[in-house]
Amino acid sequence: MGVSALGYAAQRLLGARLGLPLSGLAGGFVSSAATIGSMGARAAKHPTLRRAAAAGAVLSTVATIVQLALVLLATSRPVAERMRLPLLLGGAAAVAYGAVFALRLRRAPETERAPRGRAFDPKTSLLFAATVTAILIAAAAVHRWLGTTGLAVAVALAGFADAHAAAISAASLAAAGKIPPEAAVLPILLGVTANTVTKAIAASAVGGRRFALQTVPGLLLVLAGLWGGALLAGGIRADAIASFVPDAAGVSFVP
Repeated sequence: MGVSALGYAAQRLLGARLGLPLSGLAGGFVSSAATIGSMGARAAKHPTLRRAAAAGAVLSTVATIVQLALVLLATSRPVAERMRLPLLLGGAAAVAYGAVFALRLRRAPETERAPRGRAFDPKTSLLFAATVTAILIAAAAVHRWLGTTGLAVAVALAGFADAHAAAISAASLAAAGKIPPEAAVLPILLGVTANTVTKAIAASAVGGRRFALQTVPGLLLVLAGLWGGALLAGGIRADAIASFVPDAAGVSFVP
């Protein structure tokens, strides 16, 4: 509700061209998925704002990358170091794609003005809260059911609700010495990937097909930057995978 109200206030004060991209960037520090849902709702209700809303939706992922770097630095510096290149490439992709949309707003017609209306929709907020709650319960159930073997699954499921929660879970295990720092890279990427699925679903379900076609390619580009950076940095290794997800039969794959 706060993210939606922030976007409404920025539109009213700054206009759609500047207000929506800036509110998207700021809202991403709270929840990029919620921000994309809020932008999609505005784009669906006011089609003339679709381009500005798409810019705000993509720029919210910039905040996701920045906050991801901050929480990793606070939790485990060795893990943050191994995630440096993936975060740099993913952040660069988010900035570049968002900048393209922001520059296109300069040619937007004068009809793209912030409309009057309500600051937020309680139904949308309650639906998002219920979705996040259900995903977190599912992640906790998998972790309890499968134990250590299901940690990777639990971290990925947590990513559907919040990428930062998934990253903190994996980095905390490394900080406690339960897994090596390099083994945290894969679950972090899985969590971010799951969160990207949540964002894409929110963009399609709330914003409609045209909004999704403008937003989802940017999300995929960011994801490609993260995975590509991990591959270039050598952060995804077979022994790291085996050490994080031990064999169910009790046979260790790590020398």
